[in-house]
Amino acid sequence: MAHKDQFDGYHVELFKDEDGDFLAHFEELPNVSAFGSTPEKALKELEVAWSLVKEHYAEQKKPLPVAPARREFGGVFQVRIDKRVHRELAIEAERNGLSLNALVAQKLAKSVDHDG
Repeated sequence: MAHKDQFDGYHVELFKDEDGDFLAHFEELPNVSAFGSTPEKALKELEVAWSLVKEHYAEQKKPLPVAPARREFGGVFQVRIDKRVHRELAIEAERNGLSLNALVAQKLAKSVDHDG
């Protein structure tokens, strides 16, 4: 049985705004958000908002979008790029003794590395 968390696998971001209030929203669904004077109050309000969103989906007889944390990713995707960019990446990969896939995978990993 899958673990069901409070927000169904969606990632919650919490910010303090310039007025000192807290904004809580889903990273994947930024339009689902709530405010509160404390982080706890903002999260409690987000629970209410999320409940209403789920009710709406149920009324429409639509499934909730699957949160990325709950999806399975195979690690393969295709993207079209400009021929000049392709050429430059291929040259860089060859200079570094890497395959084009390895070079691009390294660059993508660096771009999403949240630790540095």
